[in-house]
Amino acid sequence: MGKKGKREKKGKGAEKTAAKMEKKVSRRAKKEEEDLEALIAEFQNLDAKKTQVIESSCPPPSPRLNGSLSAHPEKDELILFGGEYFNGQKTYLYNELYVYNIRKNSWSKVEIPNPPPRRCAHQAAVVPTAGGQLWVFGGEFASPNGEQFYHYKDLWVLHLATKTWEQIKASGGPSGRSGHRMVACKRQLIIFGGFHESTRDYIYYNDVYAFNLDSFTWSKLAPSGIGPAPRSGCQMATTPEGSIIIYGGYCKQRIKKDVDKGTLHTDMFLLKTEGAGKEEDKWAWSRLNPSGVKPTPRSGFSVAIGPNNRSLLFGGVHDEEEEESIEGDFFNDIYFYDIGKNRWFPGQLKGPKSEKKKRRRGRQAEAESAGDEEIEKQPPQGPVEIVKEVVAEDGTVMTIKQVISGPAEEKERSESEEEEEEDRALGQQVEPCPRSNAMLAVKHGVLYVYGGMFEVGDRQFTLSDLYSIDLHKMEEWKVLVDMDPKAQEWLEESESDEEDDDMEGAEGGEEEEESSEEESEDEGGDEQHPSVQPDEKHADYLSRTEQYWIKLARSNMGLDAKEKKVVKVAHAMAKAFYEDSV
Repeated sequence: MGKKGKREKKGKGAEKTAAKMEKKVSRRAKKEEEDLEALIAEFQNLDAKKTQVIESSCPPPSPRLNGSLSAHPEKDELILFGGEYFNGQKTYLYNELYVYNIRKNSWSKVEIPNPPPRRCAHQAAVVPTAGGQLWVFGGEFASPNGEQFYHYKDLWVLHLATKTWEQIKASGGPSGRSGHRMVACKRQLIIFGGFHESTRDYIYYNDVYAFNLDSFTWSKLAPSGIGPAPRSGCQMATTPEGSIIIYGGYCKQRIKKDVDKGTLHTDMFLLKTEGAGKEEDKWAWSRLNPSGVKPTPRSGFSVAIGPNNRSLLFGGVHDEEEEESIEGDFFNDIYFYDIGKNRWFPGQLKGPKSEKKKRRRGRQAEAESAGDEEIEKQPPQGPVEIVKEVVAEDGTVMTIKQVISGPAEEKERSESEEEEEEDRALGQQVEPCPRSNAMLAVKHGVLYVYGGMFEVGDRQFTLSDLYSIDLHKMEEWKVLVDMDPKAQEWLEESESDEEDDDMEGAEGGEEEEESSEEESEDEGGDEQHPSVQPDEKHADYLSRTEQYWIKLARSNMGLDAKEKKVVKVAHAMAKAFYEDSV
């Protein structure tokens, strides 16, 4: 009884501390949110001018992350809503609605009157009611300089059949938050976790709310048992029995003044109902200990429900904190969790079978013809060695050697070795680059991955590409929309830019996209826009070459080389070759 009493007291103490922190954050955030509310209201006034539904074909959406991608319950379509984009100086938020036609591989933009305000890091869930409904809850709006945040606590539904937005106003729901998770479970929307951040304070949540899709009412669940610690960005999935699975996530804690410590969670929990019928509102937490090969620790991963009673996890980033910087190791791998077997396993590409058979038959034919007639051989050519010395940013002199072998130097290899090499080459040719905060959706057993971001040094690359892979076959990735290099923009921080009009940075709406489309149409071939300055040319050259130099540096320094060192060499190499070229 003594231990139980201590645990109960500790639990109540933690609840009181969390309640105090929430009040503190709420007070300090109130002033910030009042400022941003005025800005949001101006955007809503602009949206209110739309009086009719306009659907038009369009190019792929601009680069973004932290939006939502959902599969239409009745049509072969994917629905993209919201998201954010940062160009080094300003943050852009979106509330646009795009529809991707899977069969036609085409995008269309749907403008609907009175949409939800611009946001990112929200959650969306689709239910098949009345021709399909897309439910959206929460998320955040950021000031153009990215230093102030407004966290939404509103609930919206998009009626897909009639193409109308409706805000659902019901009391007793979750507080404003972003980074939370939401799933449709039977006739309820279940929301877990998330965080609320102001300029100086933040708080992470581990509460659970349910929204009844029949009565349109909120209820806060009070599950028994020990549940997950507060977190955001976790994996949340439903089981066929109506239970909820939580995996991983991220939170940070203040260990002393102005010093925060981040925590990557790798634990797993099950939230299930106790009893049946009238007892369905009673829930209980229990801890899961899955078998198999678990995902490596990471944050910013994306999740979806796949076929065969499996949930999946894609990409993410593992940040390594150093004295004055954070270096991220980004991923593009897939991990499956078999809900029935309580087992993790990595997704591995098998490669297209037809191609393997063709290569095998081709090698047999070559071997037979080589036996019948003598082949003339050219005199052997020796290897060519290219050496370049580069001074890295920290003053380190690096010698990079690249050896290009002559054609006659190739050694004879066994059939299995050749197959392995060809398989590796195939795998490297088509696959999404490592990224975090991408948008996922599964339709007819096919996984679609859109956008996201990765970092090289201090620069952030926001993506707009679209990939797919058949989860039943796991043979190969397909590129549906390739990344457009012209869409990549990175501006260095400037004090004068901070004084620009806030509306210009935060809006991120149609005008910006239309102007960018016009510019791209006017540009011919590789010709750059006349307004591009030498610094921007340099940045553009870096963006096109630094990935190559990262690979080259890794091959010379070893795969276990630290990312920071590799990136420094890559930047130095790209800079040196740029200067040589001009």
